[in-house]
Amino acid sequence: MLKNDYMTIAEASERWGLSQRQVQHLCMLGSVEGATKFGRAWMIPKNSKKPIDGRTKAARADYDADMPLPRKTPFLYMSDLYHTPGTADEVGEGLSHNHEAQILFEAEVAYSRGEIDKVYDIASYLLHKHSGFYAVLSAGMLLAQCAIWKGDLHMWRKAKIHIAEAPAKGDLDRDAMQLAISAVDIMIYNIDHFPEWFKKGSFEPLHVDAYPAAMVYYAKYLFAFGYAVAMGLHKVEGTHGLYMMSVISYTVEPMISLARANHSVMSEICLRLTCAAIYHNCGKDGDAICHIDKAIELALPDKFYGVLAEYCRALDSLMEQRLSLFNEDARSEVKRLYKIYNEGWSRLSGAVRGKKLLTTLSNKEREVAKLAAFGMSNSEIAEKLYLSLSVVKQAVRIVSEKSGLPRSEFAAIL
Repeated sequence: MLKNDYMTIAEASERWGLSQRQVQHLCMLGSVEGATKFGRAWMIPKNSKKPIDGRTKAARADYDADMPLPRKTPFLYMSDLYHTPGTADEVGEGLSHNHEAQILFEAEVAYSRGEIDKVYDIASYLLHKHSGFYAVLSAGMLLAQCAIWKGDLHMWRKAKIHIAEAPAKGDLDRDAMQLAISAVDIMIYNIDHFPEWFKKGSFEPLHVDAYPAAMVYYAKYLFAFGYAVAMGLHKVEGTHGLYMMSVISYTVEPMISLARANHSVMSEICLRLTCAAIYHNCGKDGDAICHIDKAIELALPDKFYGVLAEYCRALDSLMEQRLSLFNEDARSEVKRLYKIYNEGWSRLSGAVRGKKLLTTLSNKEREVAKLAAFGMSNSEIAEKLYLSLSVVKQAVRIVSEKSGLPRSEFAAIL
């Protein structure tokens, strides 16, 4: 085609009755046939048809058969589709030409905001219609996340079955399915079922679109692995205590930089919070705070209070302390959501392990119990937490009384 055969974003906007921003977003998604980018400007063939609006009943009837998602990843909001804080709702609106992608993205955003009932409704809808492979994976994982908030073991197991029954079409899909099931397990710190290629840090069996999400779950796997070693629940020859945890940051830090370079906002938020949890557990709260503050800055414009609440358990009182410096309303909402999440997580995780996890510990009692489970002495705990030795001894005694367990078995209740 010649230059005269193309129209600009503004011309397409006027012709199709869409906003210029929406046309630009559709071009980026590859939904406008023949659209080509010259420098910073998009040029669209004049004979290109207006993308179908997936919000209409007619469009949904035509495309329900299996309209491909714009990215081959279990989580659309961890891809480059969502690349600017504060634009989550606009990105969702920009996916209106693809009904399945739009409601899936809306569910992911709702989860990040702690709107669990909405997430459950959308995930159930996608799992009971003719959804594509990646939509089923994502919906299954979202259902598992709902199960954690609700403390529902039956729902959690059902979610894993849905993932295992996703319509895989080849080895690439089956590897993604295997990782998705393992990612459900890591939600409760179960590290036993990850594929060997993933444990090595290889993402090659996955589609490149899934790399940002894979980085998040690899960081979570490493944290859970280091946590299990520190608790004495997993043995690694030649290492014990917090040594394994202390070296994990050297792997996670570069992934944060990569997520930032690729403009994957949600991946960056999750990676920063996981890295903060690593530093915090190793006694490096200064480094942890740097990542917490940056994650908060990225999360607050879209009110992603749910994802912040999810990490409160690993960060003890640090998250609440830092939020109080940013926004008191956000701090209150995250605190409210964390109470729901913590009770659900403890109930579900305890049911899976066949144990009863305590939810009645204060932040300080839980932190002391965790460090005791890491094998630290009372004097070491006192030094690390800047507490008096008598306060630490009292906290250990209270945890023992609440749990009915000796200090050596504190790992069982955390």
